[in-house]
Amino acid sequence: MSDILKSLIEILGDRGVSNSAEELWFYSRDPGVLAPHLPDYVVAPETTEHVQKVVQLANRERIPIVPMGNGMALTGLVIPLKGGIVMDMKRMNKILEVNEKARYVVVEGGTSQGVLKAYLQDHYPRLRHSLPDAPPVTTIAANVALHGQGRLTQQYGFNSDMVTGLEVVLPTGDICKIGSPSLGPYWFSKGPTLPDLSGLFLGWLGTTGIITKVGLKLYPNKKFRDVELFVTDKVELVSEVLYKLTHLEMLEDINVWFQPKPLMFKDNYHITIYFTGDTEEEIEFKRRMIWDSVQEFIDTKDGGFMGLQFMKERLLEMPQRGVADFADVPKGGGFEYSGPITLIEHFPQYAAKVIELAAKYNVLYASSARIISGGHSMMFSISFAFNRKDQAMMSRVKNALDEATEFALKMGGIPWKPNFMEQKMVMQKMDPNTLKLLQMVKRNLDPQGIMNPGNWEVS
Repeated sequence: MSDILKSLIEILGDRGVSNSAEELWFYSRDPGVLAPHLPDYVVAPETTEHVQKVVQLANRERIPIVPMGNGMALTGLVIPLKGGIVMDMKRMNKILEVNEKARYVVVEGGTSQGVLKAYLQDHYPRLRHSLPDAPPVTTIAANVALHGQGRLTQQYGFNSDMVTGLEVVLPTGDICKIGSPSLGPYWFSKGPTLPDLSGLFLGWLGTTGIITKVGLKLYPNKKFRDVELFVTDKVELVSEVLYKLTHLEMLEDINVWFQPKPLMFKDNYHITIYFTGDTEEEIEFKRRMIWDSVQEFIDTKDGGFMGLQFMKERLLEMPQRGVADFADVPKGGGFEYSGPITLIEHFPQYAAKVIELAAKYNVLYASSARIISGGHSMMFSISFAFNRKDQAMMSRVKNALDEATEFALKMGGIPWKPNFMEQKMVMQKMDPNTLKLLQMVKRNLDPQGIMNPGNWEVS
């Protein structure tokens, strides 16, 4: 072990390596409910070559290695289940290129969402990227690697669909470029008309390689942004309301949410509708179109628009701080959310299941759904808050989330950023030949089994 530490220091220097008890404790856990597990070392590379040399060492010595963005996924994806090296990418945080006319950016693997947002605001105010509602310190590479969503997901698909190229260090230590950067200096396309190899890394949760550079699509940053909030107490109508709204093909983002606290929100389903424009006339035109699309529900008194005088500023925040506020409702600062990618038409069944689980396990819930790619699917978020000092409460939350995943699989949903136990549930449900294909990919990319072991263990 001392030889390994010495080798890591030779690669990264004293400040880039640690095996101190305090550091290992911090990197053994995430904010969710899964049990911690200590790594043996923590490293913080500054260059792709640093990453390459550490991976070559890990591969040679058969040491597990876990790449980490900011560790905010909440489902234990960066907990080192089998020890080894946690690789914190935070020092690789440069914005390498912005191509304004082609509307893409290239960033290093540890660049945060907040850094990119601020950089674009300062230097390219006409451009923006799809910003998730995660804290600004979360990283772009980690978000696309687990198919995250953001403010432009309703229009353009998952944030991983907006990737234009990758640089990846493979488990063998080879450096590989994916998409147009494999042929030249431009990062405008991850696939067509080449075979799209990005799928070997996006969604694999750090088990097939370490992303060191990401190309990302940028989009027009409109001058005006506004929001409306439609409310109904009839859950069976939500899917139809969403269908009519997405049929407009002009909305930035659509979220549905329901929660029991504060009481003003109880027993209602809230549809938050975001829209943008370059003129006030365009904004007002879109507002009229939104109202017209759901007029029939207003006429039947099955729904209506809520006044936003006291909420508008918070609803327009990017990212929204209110998402994290939920964690402290029961005091103790903990929450975990998971849930499936599923059909919009299944919203009533999922909503009923969340309320059922909250009552069964005596936990506080808040739930939301983000519309994906013009209504082709939704990410249904199942969130439970807990007191981190109350182990019994954390256990109840874990059981509720496990049952929610079982329900999602029965409904034909795809669990989003599943923890290692949920991954096993997915593989048990999966078509056997599909599982064989996953096994073949994993065996060939990671022959020593060193990359984030315990996750997507298909062998």
